[in-house]
Amino acid sequence: MEQEKANLLHDKLKEYFGFSSFKGNQEAVIRNVLAGRDTFVLMPTGGGKSLCYQLPAMLMEGVAIVISPLIALMKNQVDAMRTFSTESGIAHFLNSSLNKTAVNQVRQDVLDGKTKLLYFAPESLTKEDNVAFLRKIKISFYAIDEAHCISEWGHDFRPEYRRIRPIINEIGQAPLIALTATATPKVQMDIQKNLGMSDAAVFKSSFNRANLYYEIRPKHDVDRDIIRFIKQNEGKSGIIYCLSRKKVEELAELLVANGIKALAYHAGMDAATRAANQDDFLMERVDVIVATIAFGMGIDKPDVRYVIHYDIPKSLEGYYQETGRAGRDGGEGYCLTFYSYKDIQKLEKFMQGKPVAEQEIGKLLLQETVSYAESSICRRKTLLHYFGEDYSEENCGNCDNCRNPKPRVDAKDALRMVLQALEELGDKFKADYLVHVLTGKNTALIKSYGHNKSKWFGAGEDHDADFWGAVIRQGLIMGLIDKNIENYGLISVNRRGLDFIARPLPVTITPDHDYDAEEKEAEAAVPMGRGGVADEELFSMLKDLRRKVAKKHGLPPFVIFQDPSLEDMSVQYPVTLEEMQNISGVGVGKARKFGEEFVKLIKAYVEEKEIIRPQDMVVKSVGNKSGNKIFIIQSIDRKMDFEDIARARDLDFDELLTEIEAIVNSGTRLDISYYIDQFMDEDKAEDIYLYFKEDAESDSLDAAIEELGGDYTEEEIRLVRIRFICEQGL
Repeated sequence: MEQEKANLLHDKLKEYFGFSSFKGNQEAVIRNVLAGRDTFVLMPTGGGKSLCYQLPAMLMEGVAIVISPLIALMKNQVDAMRTFSTESGIAHFLNSSLNKTAVNQVRQDVLDGKTKLLYFAPESLTKEDNVAFLRKIKISFYAIDEAHCISEWGHDFRPEYRRIRPIINEIGQAPLIALTATATPKVQMDIQKNLGMSDAAVFKSSFNRANLYYEIRPKHDVDRDIIRFIKQNEGKSGIIYCLSRKKVEELAELLVANGIKALAYHAGMDAATRAANQDDFLMERVDVIVATIAFGMGIDKPDVRYVIHYDIPKSLEGYYQETGRAGRDGGEGYCLTFYSYKDIQKLEKFMQGKPVAEQEIGKLLLQETVSYAESSICRRKTLLHYFGEDYSEENCGNCDNCRNPKPRVDAKDALRMVLQALEELGDKFKADYLVHVLTGKNTALIKSYGHNKSKWFGAGEDHDADFWGAVIRQGLIMGLIDKNIENYGLISVNRRGLDFIARPLPVTITPDHDYDAEEKEAEAAVPMGRGGVADEELFSMLKDLRRKVAKKHGLPPFVIFQDPSLEDMSVQYPVTLEEMQNISGVGVGKARKFGEEFVKLIKAYVEEKEIIRPQDMVVKSVGNKSGNKIFIIQSIDRKMDFEDIARARDLDFDELLTEIEAIVNSGTRLDISYYIDQFMDEDKAEDIYLYFKEDAESDSLDAAIEELGGDYTEEEIRLVRIRFICEQGL
């Protein structure tokens, strides 16, 4: 009998979908659905989730109701189902994109028994007329796709998803199948609890995508890095994710200016443009889509060869889901992420003003992302552990940490200390609290619990917080420390951890990456007209030429080109007048007036020394930047509030200051005294000004923050630094 059922399933799989065998857990999942039992499916992108409800829907009596978050995703699936059947009404969707006539046609097909799958967005499912209609029909089961959207811990929390269970109760009982490509144990529990399916059979496939290569790079000169990477992978399809719509548009424009076939995609664009851009990517009329996370769920493109994150994602769920769009055909998939702790601080700022509970969740998810990014442990091991899966290989051979391992250090005693301290502190604290205790950081919270008097307070002060963070992560991955699923982030020693305290084994760890230090090293190594020189010999030759040109024109040398411009030439090696226009402090006029001799000298030098130039130099500037520049200069001349200037150009305050700094550094004098006098304490402004005038060795912001102390904000220091440069240096 069982064999007959198996044969029937395989026959139907071949008949409807053309496959001769099931993948992974598919058959077991389908049998569970056919038996009328609640089913929970965790299956990574490309694992074949949709077949788990499409095939049973074809075989069962009634209509399967599929709840899905994106109209594009529904349309793709409905179109695909119609290709498997001679009956065009076999699958339909009901959502806001349909007019009344189309809605009536769908309902008629359902009532006539033609339809086996009916797709809804959660917002449409809750409409009274849809609920009334569904109560009239026989429902075979409910399928909730992208079920992580239910959980506030998930990467794409949707409040409408949390109303699904009450609506199902209103429509009528039928088995449930919930499916997701990403869920931590915490998210899984949250989904099952919310859907009232705690007793569901859980089918969990491995989350390991062996073909994906994971790499994190410091965020230094990221535009140049991305252009170089794409040009090295010419003709391959790729997705670049940015957090803001503004950055999406700027980066897409920059790529196009550099000869790359790219388009933008974000929720702020009109639907027709979005659809057209998506089609151009699918049909390979363009190679690259620059997008917010609004793009990708509905994309069934198997040969995306790379996914780049311009900004670090807000959670590891998001990171896994988005990187998972690479290499779905099992081929090459390069996942490159640019990381700077400044981005994390910016994301934390964005959370301000949200409910406290939501802020707490957001910060904890960000901490996990920081931990992943800065860790030197195998990326695959860390990622799979986060999703509750044990990866036993020591070296995956397909991530940056495994291909370029850092030296390991002995950590047996340190791990034992962590476990002993944790045993004494109990199970009510998070990892950062334990780190603060061990390093002797006397916070108000530690004082309130009296742990500043504990024997473990300061016991680990020989090492820094990064070291102890790496030790705790090793303890988690070894299964010696548990993370509480209900109270997210609280850690405790388990039985295996207590055994380790009694009988410690040899343990080594790799120290965490310090990306901030790597960024600073990179900036020091390749200064962009900021006081250093990449090619000393060329710089010296350019200074000699500047003296000759100045003498010929009867002008002081700095009027020809200032030192920062010569420094930039010694980095970029411009060999055409067009390239010369992109050098710091050189505009079109100056390039035409003085550039010819400099370009000629550089070209000869490059050929003689056989220098490989940066071929990905930005060849064309992006138009709206100059528009911003003119608007900002005119607005400051009119003494407009900075907040109003920023709002008018869709900038945040930090971005506005960066624009102003660029204007000033290129030699334009601005008088921002009116703003400083109005919004800053006079004594504070005076102190900062005197620091730059008398004490500062450079214009470094980090050095100024360290010297001036915590009473001065970064914005205040930047404002006064701009004023100082304008008054003393221009």
